[in-house]
Amino acid sequence: MSMHGHARDIYTTSQGGAIRLLAEDDVQILASSAREILEIHSGRRNADVQALIGQKGGGYLRGAIAKLLPDELAAGSPLNLLLDDFSGASLVAGWAWSRWTPDWQTRLRGQAPRPGDRRRVMEGICSGFQPGASSLADDGAEDAADQSSAQVPPLQHPGDPEGWHALDVQDGVGMRRARRLDVWLEGQLVHIDVGFQDSATNPAGGPDRIAVHEYHVQATADLESLVLRSVIAHPRVLPYRECPGASPNVSRMIGVRLVDLRLEVPRELSGVAGCTHLNDVLRSLSDVPQLVSRLHDELAGAAL
Repeated sequence: MSMHGHARDIYTTSQGGAIRLLAEDDVQILASSAREILEIHSGRRNADVQALIGQKGGGYLRGAIAKLLPDELAAGSPLNLLLDDFSGASLVAGWAWSRWTPDWQTRLRGQAPRPGDRRRVMEGICSGFQPGASSLADDGAEDAADQSSAQVPPLQHPGDPEGWHALDVQDGVGMRRARRLDVWLEGQLVHIDVGFQDSATNPAGGPDRIAVHEYHVQATADLESLVLRSVIAHPRVLPYRECPGASPNVSRMIGVRLVDLRLEVPRELSGVAGCTHLNDVLRSLSDVPQLVSRLHDELAGAAL
């Protein structure tokens, strides 16, 4: 599995015009089918990230990143976002095979199931796999026969060519996780608008892709305290009919400081109360305070 991550922070004005690039990072990772990092390269702090070779995607990796690069975590840098996202992006990446080959589950396992093999029990891990869900087989393992997806247009909008950084052209089997986090100020409120999409290349060709996860989240926070005041999650594309059931539960996070969401989301929205991918979106709001700080700097500079 070869992964290329690119992230940037940009400043735009309400009058339009050229963007101002505030920060930018790039990471390339070669990983095994078990999500073990075999090679890694970053455009910045490359010598430091070599310590992540041998680590596997998962919760322990995020702890290792925080210990290795605490200043990047504190700054909410694009580099920290990319490294943090390896766990989730690598977990879902294999779904791309489901669009290209009928034996995709065997391909992911590396071999055909043998008599007596036990499949991973998924029951109870999230809203999509709640007891009795359409996503589950009788043994509690995932039943992907009725999985949903949707064809989606390219992310780039012709009327806003700088709205996204350049995206790699993927030939053949490929997966992409795309994030967008927009922040602006109105009075004493911070307004937050988030987009999240996991999509695969389309065997039929053309610019359209096939999405399996897509969320749109809108939120506000108090400008002074940076406490979450409102949040609404709009599920757009999800694999099972039970998945959207987690969306109303995001209101439980109202009253939590944005900086604390990275820890509070998995604690409050665990199991069937949450959705793995929606929780991932909410965790990303922990970076909003750093963006607000940069926004203040830009606005102060413009006033001089």
